[in-house]
Amino acid sequence: MPETQFNADDRLRNRKPIPAPVPAYLPTAGSPLTVDTELYSSIQQAPRVLVEEFTLPIRSGKAWKAEAGSIIRISTPVGPQVGDLNIWNAHNPRERFWASRTRQLHASHVSTYDRLWSCLPYMRPLVTIISDTLAWYGEDEHGGRVHDLLGTRCDPYINSVLSGGQYDFHCHSNLTRAVLPFGLSESDVHDVINIFQVTGLDAKGRYFMNPCPAESGDHIEFLAEQDVLMALSTLSIRPRHRCHGII
Repeated sequence: MPETQFNADDRLRNRKPIPAPVPAYLPTAGSPLTVDTELYSSIQQAPRVLVEEFTLPIRSGKAWKAEAGSIIRISTPVGPQVGDLNIWNAHNPRERFWASRTRQLHASHVSTYDRLWSCLPYMRPLVTIISDTLAWYGEDEHGGRVHDLLGTRCDPYINSVLSGGQYDFHCHSNLTRAVLPFGLSESDVHDVINIFQVTGLDAKGRYFMNPCPAESGDHIEFLAEQDVLMALSTLSIRPRHRCHGII
């Protein structure tokens, strides 16, 4: 049988039009993807009692527990800052945030009424976003969006591979130190949600980061759907990102 000759230009030219894609996962009535927006809006607006408050400086990490039904607000008190967030079930660290499944179920970048889901075999919401003051950002001129699920935390290993440098205040390192007092270790640190981070994919599908648009007082709020352990790392100062603490 003669070998078929493939010409890339011809194949591209002859490719049939592809219909507009349909999201793979769409909420249906009664589905866990369908959030009762009136209920969650009323929860967000209900009176609150402050249980704990802390400020997290740049290049540092902290972990804390929150009971089911708690509201966790993470804000930028001074100005632009990005935080890498990990979440576990407070009683079972094997149940932890699953970034890729959350990305499939909701979007590459999340906002109000999206949920952050746990891994297999648990597969249930850990938290629901109930407020996001950066929801206005939408999609910028480069295709960038805020609250990123495309990327992951910076870590000392890839830094060493790419540059040979040694630095121990990457988000991976900060998260590891933060969870040690809770009996967890480096192996428990997992893919993150990069809150306040603007990211996207360029025309060649390559990951990029744009400057953080957060100003003083911007915040994102989560409702704990179960007892959770959360750990947050603030990013280091970068040439394109003037960073401050997170509260």
